[in-house]
Amino acid sequence: MPEREKLDLGGVPCPANSARALLKLEMLDDGDELEVLLDDGEPAKNVPAAMSEAGHELVSSSRKGPGWVMVFRKSS
Repeated sequence: MPEREKLDLGGVPCPANSARALLKLEMLDDGDELEVLLDDGEPAKNVPAAMSEAGHELVSSSRKGPGWVMVFRKSS
């Protein structure tokens, strides 16, 4: 059964937020998911783009307060 980890990147500026999300996802097994809390604006655009470039899948994206909650699935 796939696992789901959580990572709060609220207040973390670009490009550090993308790097931290990618590093955390790389520590997971293929098929596992990472739920990421992001600020609105550039982080909500840049992190999904970085994940997609690395071959990972955006499973869901929803507003939460002033930011976003995005779930990514690790791909090999």
